[in-house]
Amino acid sequence: MTIGIGVSKKQEGYIKSSLLILIAFATAFFPRIISSIGAPSPINFVHFAMVPLACGIVITTTRVKNKSQISVVKSIIIAVFILLAVMTASALLNQAGVINIFLALMLLGEPFILLVAILCIPVSSKNIKRLRIWITGFGCINIFLALAQHLLIQVGILKVTDMTREDNVQGVFYLSGAGHVVSASVSMSFGLYYFVSAKTAPMWLRCSVLGAAFMQLIFADAKQVLMVWLVAWLILILTKLKDIKVVIQYAIAALVVGFVLFWCIENLEAFRAFKTWMRPEIYGPNGEATLMKTAAFRIIPSYYKSLFNWLLGLGPGHTIGRLGGWMLKDYGDLLKPLGATIHPASEAVWSVWRGHWLDSSFFSPLWGWAAMWGDFGFLGLATYLYLCSIVWRRVCLDDFSKFLMLTVMIFGCIFTQMEEPGFMLSVASLIGLRWQDLKMMKQLRFQNTAYLGSNTNAEQVRNL
Repeated sequence: MTIGIGVSKKQEGYIKSSLLILIAFATAFFPRIISSIGAPSPINFVHFAMVPLACGIVITTTRVKNKSQISVVKSIIIAVFILLAVMTASALLNQAGVINIFLALMLLGEPFILLVAILCIPVSSKNIKRLRIWITGFGCINIFLALAQHLLIQVGILKVTDMTREDNVQGVFYLSGAGHVVSASVSMSFGLYYFVSAKTAPMWLRCSVLGAAFMQLIFADAKQVLMVWLVAWLILILTKLKDIKVVIQYAIAALVVGFVLFWCIENLEAFRAFKTWMRPEIYGPNGEATLMKTAAFRIIPSYYKSLFNWLLGLGPGHTIGRLGGWMLKDYGDLLKPLGATIHPASEAVWSVWRGHWLDSSFFSPLWGWAAMWGDFGFLGLATYLYLCSIVWRRVCLDDFSKFLMLTVMIFGCIFTQMEEPGFMLSVASLIGLRWQDLKMMKQLRFQNTAYLGSNTNAEQVRNL
């Protein structure tokens, strides 16, 4: 009886942990759509408190006995603290505000904190099933809202903002600057996860979910998402060079997809927008796109005051990241009284892009890796790469998870999507869920093998 009660209490604790993770994720996933219907804009900051709070409770209350699980969690936590130390050193060197440090840490470290919380949940089919259902359900809501927005725009019911009609297809990220790209990338990630993980669902349903996500991408004219996926696919193929069979399979699939896409671009009106970037003259060494994209590397060093700036940058939020490029300006009334600091380097880079005819985010000089280098220097860049390498080596156990990691890395070369909470927490949750899925399958195989090994009756083995 005592043992039964103990198990019940543990299971109740696990349920609470799952619920806390879902609430924390929801506070980062839905604030834009809630804000668009009248909620105050500070709702976009709620997740900065909820994610570390909820995940801190999960980490300190769950009792995991698996040594491998404990080891990977500790490695990520230590790396996050190293990142915090580098950010603090950069802030001290450049006299940045304490609130700058906190916001910068959350924008870059929040996905890893959520990932740690998911990894802390003991491997259990009931717990993982609950998380999977709710989080994939959030993804389906995003797809549904985006498709509904497209339909309502076409019939004239939904009012179009000052962006293009396609840019207004943003799902739960409605009325945000690059919401159509963020929403499409999130939908495609959820669609692929459902296709890979929902083995018991009929194939037509799995294909329909992924197909609906792809239709959203087309309706939103999110060209860069498709490009990122193709490049990530090619890089994934290169990581498989030791397995010739897999390389051939992936290469054939890539060729087929590439041929179909090329045909669609040339023959279907819905794909004609993909020709926008096909201008070879702007990509040369002195091309306008090249000069625009690399502007930060010419401007930011002009503000360096010592050699230490090469190592630690200009400080958190002082250059071209999401914090320095947008948040400190858009939410200045809220953040400046808290001690937030700004730097002229941000405006200097902005002035190059503002009003330019290459106004697509694809050509923006404000992009993730450059922003990380600008804020935290080469030391901060190396620390973040080390953190990513831990996830790649120890959490990404299959091609799906590695593919998602690659998409994040490539998005970092385009815009500031590496610091978009809705996108990054979605990727982190899917990688965490996939890790749990694979660990659970391995555990079940081990249990079945142990059971079969304990039965010497051949007829019993055949029946199983």
